[in-house]
Parts: sequence; structure tokens; C-alpha cells
Amino acid sequence: MERHNGNETQLKTLIMKTIDWYIIGKFLGTFFYAITLIIVVVIIFDISEKIDDFIESQAPVKLIVTEYYMNFIPYFVNLFSPLFTFIAVIYFTSKMASNLEIVAILSSGMSFTRMLLPYMIGAIVITILSLALNNFVIPEANKNRLAFEETYIRSRFYNMDRNIHKQLDPTTFVYFERFDNFRNLGYKFSIEKIVDGQLTYKLLSEFIRWDSTTNKWSIEDYYIREINGLEETLTRGTKLDTSLGIHPSEFARRINTIETMDYFKLSEFIDIEKQKGSEKVVFYEIEMHKRFSLPFATIVMTLIGVSLASRRVKGGIGFHLGLGLLISFSYILFMQVSLTFATNANLSPFVAMWIPNVLFIGLALYLLKLAPK
Repeated sequence: MERHNGNETQLKTLIMKTIDWYIIGKFLGTFFYAITLIIVVVIIFDISEKIDDFIESQAPVKLIVTEYYMNFIPYFVNLFSPLFTFIAVIYFTSKMASNLEIVAILSSGMSFTRMLLPYMIGAIVITILSLALNNFVIPEANKNRLAFEETYIRSRFYNMDRNIHKQLDPTTFVYFERFDNFRNLGYKFSIEKIVDGQLTYKLLSEFIRWDSTTNKWSIEDYYIREINGLEETLTRGTKLDTSLGIHPSEFARRINTIETMDYFKLSEFIDIEKQKGSEKVVFYEIEMHKRFSLPFATIVMTLIGVSLASRRVKGGIGFHLGLGLLISFSYILFMQVSLTFATNANLSPFVAMWIPNVLFIGLALYLLKLAPK
């Protein structure tokens, strides 16, 4: 009797492992198949949109393929991997439900919770892959992609920022009304030194120009106020060469330059920009948190997808895909709203990037509770 029970247990374990591998294979196979189809469509539309730019800039075909599209594909795939995962899970799970495979699996003695295990394994594999791509592989690929765009697609970058503030050290602050990165020329420039809350030094200048021969800043038409208690000294001059610890290249890069930095470089860059008092730190922090929140959205979307598609309903795959697309667009909408609050309403970038995941985790848990019924 015990031997019979042992054989039965082994058989049940074997059946469960077979089902696990079957679901994992379906999951990853459908995921990569869906990505391949969508990428082909996206590339065709992208070529039709940019063909005039390629022809006008005389971009070599070899560079279009190797430098642009070969680096564009992993960037695009990773950016939308949670949505691709969601669609893949919805599609193959709904098909399994229509073919009564879900009913057969549950009838074999496997609980609905146990059936989630291979789904979670597949989602975790994609999440780990996405994290590695996001933080180390894609930033390197983006260097070539963005360099190609700057050369053959985009017009030359012009700094449109106004009222630029930077902090050089704990007591020294600089200000530009605007900076012309074409001529490396700053307008209405000032330096302030504040010690213990008191202004001790202030330089005001009409122009500041970068001298590429000496690698120094040339301050023109300036005057200096030096304050020592109740004593104040004024000094005027026509030209003063100095090193500020700022390079004009800092004013000539687009925000998306941070997409070329791996995790460690981006983290270091954010610390430096915080010390300088950069107003764009919020965008850099959003990029940092996005590299982690989006991959983890894969797990959340997988749970929602299984919960929705595991039940056989009237309308079948079409109904499930329609509902899945509605939820996908809802996720994107929540993400855009939270990003807007982060950039315009001082919402923490960490909170902004993780709020959609938290909300949809709640939805996933609710749907999981209803699914076995």
C-alpha cells in the first residue's frame, strides 16, 4: 500500500513538473514570438518615418543597420517588455482556457496557486534579464544609437534653459541667465559665496566665455563685492580668467544622455548634479527608478494576466485581449500622471515610478482572489 502511494506521489510530481515546463515554454515562447512580430512592424513604420532623414543626411546603409537598428531593437523591447509580457500571458493562457487545458490541469490535482509557479518563474526570468539590460547592456548600446541620431537625424542641440543655477561647493553658487552652447558664451553671470548664511563675496558680469586654448573661463565686464562684516570692498575689471569646475559640455547635452550611463555611472552622476544644485536632478532620478520599477512590473502584469485569462468566457481570446489592452493603457496612463506630478508638483521620483506598480499589485491580488472561483 505504501509502495502504491509512493508511486502515485512520484507520478503526481512528474505530472506537475511536466505541466510546469509546458507553461514556462508557452510563456517564454509566446513572449519572444510576440516581440519579434511587433519589432518587425515597428521597424517598418520607423523606416517609413525616417527615410527622408536618412536620404537627406546621406546616412550609410551599413550604419543604419548596425549602429541604429541593432541598438534600437533591445532598447525598444526592454522599454515595453512588461506590456509584451502581459499580452503574451493573456494570449496563451486564454487559448489554454478555451481548449479546456486549464480545467484539465486543475482536475489533475494542481491548485490554482500552484499553477502560478511556472508563470512566476517565467516572469522572474524576464525581470532579471530586463534589469541586466536596463542597467548595463542597453546604456552601452544607447551610446551608438544616440550618436547616430545626433549625426543623421536630430538637428544640433541648442540650450534653451533660462536662469541656470549651479552649486560648485558648499559655499559657492553660480548663476547664468542663459548659456549659448554654440558660442560657449554665458550671459548675466554671477558668483556668490555664502558662509554661515551670510553673503561674503559676489561677482557680477555681463558675459562669461569659455576659452578653449587655455581651458579656462574668461569673465568680462565685471565687478566684485567683498563683504567682511560691516566693511565692503568694490572692484571693477574688464577681464578675469578663472577655473570654475564647470565645463561648457554640461550645457550642450540632451537629457537623454543619461540613457548612455550604466547604473554606477548614473548613480555617481546624480550625486554630482545634486551637489551642483542642478534643476534636472528629478529627471535623472526618474530614469534611475524607472530602470527598476518597469522590470518588476513584469511580475505584476503576469499575475493580472493569469487571473483574467484563466477562466473560459464568452468572447474567448478576443475578449481577454481587449480587456488586457484596456488594463495596459490604464497602466501607461497612471505612469504618465505620476511622472507629471514628479516633474511639476515635487512628487518624489521614487514614489512616482512605483505608484503604478503598487496600485496594480492591489488589482492583481483582488483578481487572484476571484480567479479560483
